[in-house]
Amino acid sequence: MAGTQYRGSEIKGVNEFMDDAKSLNSEREQEIGQHIGYRYDVNLVPDYKHITPYLSKYMEVMGWDDLNWLEDVHMGYEEGNAAVFDRNVNGWVRVPAHWELPDNQQDRDMIAREFLLKFQMSDRHPLSTLRKAYMKF
Repeated sequence: MAGTQYRGSEIKGVNEFMDDAKSLNSEREQEIGQHIGYRYDVNLVPDYKHITPYLSKYMEVMGWDDLNWLEDVHMGYEEGNAAVFDRNVNGWVRVPAHWELPDNQQDRDMIAREFLLKFQMSDRHPLSTLRKAYMKF
């Protein structure tokens, strides 16, 4: 099954990296002292059966046929918490702890894409300060 191993570490379940944050399975994790967020098959193409209503509407409004620019956005894990990596700020954005996450990685990835889009458009995103300071009109 795709996405069940990562550099010699056996992945036991979709919640493994939230439930067992202290175990560092691979040699690389032991070397750097933390979990590596990309614990799934990054070549997995988004399954549009799992698309959220928000993402569906977003694609419709933007006039796009796919989410190919978001296909490498996945639900990852930072210090045992579900998180999404935002390349614009070069850091992990933690998903609120009270969110119930589905057991399916495809569903989690769609939620991650929606979460990232909403965060990047919010006033809480660090780049919004730059936009306000430097926008011309």
